[in-house]
Amino acid sequence: MKSVTMGRYYASNSVIHRLDPRGKIVLAILFIVSTFLCKNVAAFAFLFVGVLVLAAVSRVPLKVILRSLKGVTVVIAFAALLNLFLTSTENAHMLWEIGTWNGRVYGITEEGIIKAVCMVVRIITLIIGTTLLLTYTMTPIELTDGLSRLLWPLLKIRVPVDLFAMMMSIALRFIPTLSEDTERIMNAQKARGANFSEGGLIRKARALVPILIPLFVSSFKRGEELAVAMECRGYHSGDDRTRLNELHWKVRDTVTFILFVALGAAVVCINIFCAGVPFLPAVL
Repeated sequence: MKSVTMGRYYASNSVIHRLDPRGKIVLAILFIVSTFLCKNVAAFAFLFVGVLVLAAVSRVPLKVILRSLKGVTVVIAFAALLNLFLTSTENAHMLWEIGTWNGRVYGITEEGIIKAVCMVVRIITLIIGTTLLLTYTMTPIELTDGLSRLLWPLLKIRVPVDLFAMMMSIALRFIPTLSEDTERIMNAQKARGANFSEGGLIRKARALVPILIPLFVSSFKRGEELAVAMECRGYHSGDDRTRLNELHWKVRDTVTFILFVALGAAVVCINIFCAGVPFLPAVL
């Protein structure tokens, strides 16, 4: 868990860190839309360069960004293999024929290789771009404040937006705490002779029971203590609460928003004017 960095805040003083949280949430949505609008090699290349520029401006080290992909390597490999071997072979240049099933020839084609590479680029850019905008450059409190401000129209229909934002903030705050509790309980069980690496899948699942029960008990106890502490400090849900740091939309937020809109427009233009590049539909 200590080697996984995806979802963790990286402290810095870059322009991306100083952007308004509301704007970064909207920019993340625009970036996701732009990612799925890519339909050819040129569009994917342009988007990948845009992600590299975003990473450079955010001042997040490259090794931290690469470690964020550690938990999704299996998904990336599965997507690549799926596009590599299941691409239609009709009117395609076959490089290696595997076999025939139900009258269809399966193998590796040039189109399959291009689709596999572009799918890998799509997943990598999607993960890096969203984590840079939402987690690496924004604290959990900033994220929840931005969400609560963006969802304020729901207050008109009596949706407890502030309560949901507080729940999200607490959940994000206690993720590393639960990770530390899990590691502590596992070390205690290993000291008592427990073994979590031997046996089959069922045996390993049963070995997790001595971990899950103390973890649930500790989590409920910690939640009760937190609730008592919040009540003692005068917290009541539904009150019109003030914030230590008020959100202010500035010129840099407007400029960054325009740049991301231009990025999405450029992707659409590349799809139109580079129609000769092999068409790459989204598979996942």
